[in-house]
Amino acid sequence: MKQRTIDQIVSPIATSDGAGVKMLRAIGTPTLDHLDPFLLLDLFGSEDGADYIAGFPDHPHRGFETVTYMLEGKMRHRDNVGNEGLLNSGGAQWMTAGRGIVHSEMPEQTDGLMKGFQLWVNLPARDKMTQPRYQDIDPRDIPSKELDGIGTLKVIAGEAFGVTGAVSQIVTKPMFIDLAMKPNVEVNIPIPAGQTAFLFLFEGKIHLDCEEIETNRLVTLDDGDAVNVKSGPRGARFIAVAADPINEPIARYGPFVMNTQEEIYQAFDDFRAGRFV
Repeated sequence: MKQRTIDQIVSPIATSDGAGVKMLRAIGTPTLDHLDPFLLLDLFGSEDGADYIAGFPDHPHRGFETVTYMLEGKMRHRDNVGNEGLLNSGGAQWMTAGRGIVHSEMPEQTDGLMKGFQLWVNLPARDKMTQPRYQDIDPRDIPSKELDGIGTLKVIAGEAFGVTGAVSQIVTKPMFIDLAMKPNVEVNIPIPAGQTAFLFLFEGKIHLDCEEIETNRLVTLDDGDAVNVKSGPRGARFIAVAADPINEPIARYGPFVMNTQEEIYQAFDDFRAGRFV
């Protein structure tokens, strides 16, 4: 088994999106523009309602998938295809925008902690104009497993430690796990060789490839079959995400991600003409 080593350690930048929601951005920055097939990774998190109350009003997408994983809080999804879902603490949604969708994600709380991740996953050219699809995953439907002596595993997508995630039929074959580790323990996480992979640590510290990783750091990984992680004295919690790379040209502007600039112009034309239905 070949262990994956560190390719890059990224410190996210503070930014805002939607109607002013404050967040930390780790993918989609000058330091890390994208990590094929991942286009963006944000961590939003605040106890101050002013930082998130305006939410993400109606906005369009085409050509990729948006993933929201709620650690704490409540946010409601609505879209112009007729889908609606309430994201609760521990829940997730995986939305395939495909040929075009207009959606909103709005908080259903005015204060208290709201924290979670937003991930954008690219689609290959053959699937960019597919029918939009929405998977709303209730927290109770996300499989969880106690790893003996290690901690608590949740599997949002893919398979890990014999547990199959709730999200299904995604073209890039993703693995998306949330692992909360006990203090000073070690785990070997299998990751399919050839897939692009990263970890994002949001609680505690870990040791990986002889490096100590601080809270709120993204670690991109070189290729291999597994990654070995040791938790710090106060434990650790992170997401580990992997998927098949697409290896195609990327043309992107705002909420649209296609293969050519001409396809971006077409996306704007279609949206303005009301063809995102």
